[in-house]
Amino acid sequence: MYVSDLALDDFRSYRHLVVGLEPGISAFIGPNGQGKTNLVEAIAYLSTLSSHRVGADRALVRRADDGEQPGGAVVRAKVVHGERPSVIEIEIIAGRANRARLNRGACRPRDLAGILRTVVFAPEDLALVRDEPGVRRRFLDDLAVMLRPALAGVRLEHDKILAQRASLLRSARAHRGRGASSSIESMMSTLEVWDAQLAAAASRLIAARIEVVQRLRPWVESCYEAVSDNQSEARLAYRSSLLAHEGAIDPEPGPAWEEALTAESGLADAAAVSARLESAMGGLHAREIERGANLVGAHRDDLSLFLGSLPAKGFASHGEQWSLALALRLASYEMLRHDVDAYGGDGEPVLILDDVFASLDDGRRAALAAMVAGAQQVLVTAAVDADVPEGLAGVRFRVAGSEVTRD
Repeated sequence: MYVSDLALDDFRSYRHLVVGLEPGISAFIGPNGQGKTNLVEAIAYLSTLSSHRVGADRALVRRADDGEQPGGAVVRAKVVHGERPSVIEIEIIAGRANRARLNRGACRPRDLAGILRTVVFAPEDLALVRDEPGVRRRFLDDLAVMLRPALAGVRLEHDKILAQRASLLRSARAHRGRGASSSIESMMSTLEVWDAQLAAAASRLIAARIEVVQRLRPWVESCYEAVSDNQSEARLAYRSSLLAHEGAIDPEPGPAWEEALTAESGLADAAAVSARLESAMGGLHAREIERGANLVGAHRDDLSLFLGSLPAKGFASHGEQWSLALALRLASYEMLRHDVDAYGGDGEPVLILDDVFASLDDGRRAALAAMVAGAQQVLVTAAVDADVPEGLAGVRFRVAGSEVTRD
C-alpha cells in the first residue's frame, strides 16, 4: 500500500497543504522546525489515530499567530492498495470528539483502523527500551489494532471502563474515610459489575498482545541480528500483572527470561483470563479502595526486552539500545508485511523514517537503509541531504516555513 495524495488544513504548522506522493522513496529535506516531522506525523496519525510525539490531540491543531484560532484540523489522504484506492479523512476538533470520513461518507474514527498501515522510526524510539511500561503497551496495542482493526473498539472500551472503575474506587475511599457504610455497600455492589466488565475487555486486549508478541518474536531476533552485526541475541516476553498477582512470576522485573516466556503461554485464552482477572480484582478490593487505583490488569502489564539473558533496560549500552529499538520497528514492518490474515500476505505498511539517520552510527545507518530500500513506500525526513543514505535515493522535497516543493 502507499499514500498517493495528502491534504492538511490547520494541522500543526500547516495552514493548508496539498502534496502528491508516489511509491518508492520520498525524502523531505529542510532545517529543523520547518514542518518535516509535522507532515509525516499527519500520515502516521491516520494509521493509529494518535501521534507518536504528543499524547493530546489538541496540540495537533495549528496555533494561530494572529487572527482567530482554528477550531480544529483536517488530515485527508488517498491510500492505494492494489486496485482499491480509499480516501480517508479525520477532523481533529479541539475539545470535542473527532469526526471521520471514508470515501467521503461519515463514519466513526475507529472505522478507519487498518485502512492505512504505517511503521514509524524516530529518535523517540529509544523510549521503547528506556522508558516506562506504558510506552511498550502502546507499541503492542497499536500493532494489535493494525492486525485486528476491530480491536480499536475494544481498546477504547477498556480505557473508558478503566477510568470509570478508578473513579469509583476513589469515591469509595472518600466515603470510607467519612464512615458512610451504606454508601460503601452500594459502591461495592457496583464495583463487582465493573470488575466483570473490565476483566472482559482487559482479557481480550491481553490475548491480542500475546498474539503480537508471538508473531513479532522471530522477526525481532532476526532484525536485531542484522542491525547489531550478531553482537547478541534479542528476546522478548509479555510480563503480566495477573501472573505476578497469582505468584506465577516474580512481581519485580528481573533477568528471569525463561520464567517470563513460560508464563506468557497461559494468557492467550481470553475467556479463562477474564475469569482469573475478575477473581483477582475481587481479592484486591480493599487495597484498591485504599489506594484509589486499579491494581491488576492489562494497564499494568509490560513487554520485557532482553539481550541474551539480561534485561535490556539497565544493562544494554546506548548502541545496543538503538539496535534493539530499530529491531522492534523493523520487526513490526516485517510482521505486518507478512500478515496473511489482512491482505493475503500483501499488507506492506508505509515506512516513515523521521530524522532517524542523524542519530545512528555508520554501521546502523547502512544496515537500516539496506533493509528498507525495497519497501513499497518509504518517507524520509532529514535536515540535510547528507543525512539520507545513498541507498535511499529517490524523490526529494524541500520543506521551508511549512511550504513543500519538489526538486
